[in-house]
Amino acid sequence: MASPTVTRITNSHQVVSPFVIPIASNPPQEITQFEVTAVLSLRHRVRQLEQQIVAAERSIRARLESGATVEAGEHTAELKESFRRNVAWKDVVWRLAERLYGEDRGEAYCTNVLRNTKPTRTVSLVLL
Repeated sequence: MASPTVTRITNSHQVVSPFVIPIASNPPQEITQFEVTAVLSLRHRVRQLEQQIVAAERSIRARLESGATVEAGEHTAELKESFRRNVAWKDVVWRLAERLYGEDRGEAYCTNVLRNTKPTRTVSLVLL
């Protein structure tokens, strides 16, 4: 069964549309209750699997944090620790410091604020 493309002529230019007009020779096939039930069942199973993954990762993470080791083999599990200073407000501090202290002392003020900002500790589970 061939599907024609739409050709349109505008201002003496031929434009071929990428849209295909289906030829309706047969009515669409009915969607069965079995198909709908299968999709709903799969969605439910995905939610169950996601919950199981979260629980399994939480368990591995807790055991690693308490000092457990990983059995030798093909895969590894480790905790990756990182520290980040949230300095999204840095530009605002620079402008405020320059206004309050002038350009010379503003830089020292900003450096001091950054130095005294406590970094946020983040620990993530890495499974390879």
